Amino acid sequence: MRRSRAVLAATASAAVVLVLAPAVPGAVAAPAARPFRYLIDPVGPAADGVFPEGIALRGDRFFVGSTADGTIYRGDVDGRRATPFLLGGRDNRTSSIGMKVSDGKLFVAGGATGRVFAYNLSNRRLVGSWQVPQTGAPTFLNDIAVGRNGAVYVTDSARPVLYRLRPSQQRTNGVKTLPAFVNFTGTALQYATGNNANGIVASDNGRFLVIAQSNAKKLFRVRLSDRRVTQVNLHGQSVAGDGLVLRGRTLHAVERQGDVGYIVKINLARGLASGNLVSRTTYPSLNDPTTAAALGKSLLVVNSQFGERSAGVQPGPFTVSRVPAP
Repeated sequence: MRRSRAVLAATASAAVVLVLAPAVPGAVAAPAARPFRYLIDPVGPAADGVFPEGIALRGDRFFVGSTADGTIYRGDVDGRRATPFLLGGRDNRTSSIGMKVSDGKLFVAGGATGRVFAYNLSNRRLVGSWQVPQTGAPTFLNDIAVGRNGAVYVTDSARPVLYRLRPSQQRTNGVKTLPAFVNFTGTALQYATGNNANGIVASDNGRFLVIAQSNAKKLFRVRLSDRRVTQVNLHGQSVAGDGLVLRGRTLHAVERQGDVGYIVKINLARGLASGNLVSRTTYPSLNDPTTAAALGKSLLVVNSQFGERSAGVQPGPFTVSRVPAP
């Protein structure tokens, strides 16, 4: 049974709980806060199964996608609800995973479909469409980052490939092949069983990408000038990161452990080659969180409820949490 909006509001206003990572010196408990949640209004076949994953921000509006049918929802950060913006199934978009906004376009990664889509936010029209090479190998296009020069980078959790769309390649007439940028074979980032390259962010100076390898609980840096891949040294700590948010040299990684979710704060050194894990913070409003977007001093965090799906349990209302950034 779905909970009422009153119950949602009461749950969302509970105090913040901080869980410190082992052997993290100098960590400070987060102050009490009043986070709240945006309710996703489901439609069509996904009415009982949105199971959202990705999120993108443009000004005071956010976009969140359904893994179940590909519907993309739009909400106002000053509102309370996210409503359908692009219906699932359109343009063969049957699953929406990672997404980002760049140059007035919403880029969407299509997971196991191997597709990437670009939509004009003004008129909702498809302006770009790409497909990974049809080799027969499994693919899972997971997350998207936008570089300082406007290039769009896409991770593949199943194939050891990082894709890139230069600004000149971001409009198509029909479906084009998604161009590869880095092949991880033989690099420090070694693919194994499970969810490999996942969340991705670009540095403000345009020199680096940081990628989370979820199954290995590691972070990697890609230097854009020569495409060199190195592991980020976390001094013995590990992070099973999903979505990432990078502001300056402060990295927030969304980490999902069962139904419990954490926001992991990492202070990166200059050059992003190493970092110190500061804290793991959990909030009562989180439910299988997958990724986040930065909004001022807050984070918008997607609650996937993937645990309910795996267990065959009826999910509660699908939401996006707004919480203070640790």
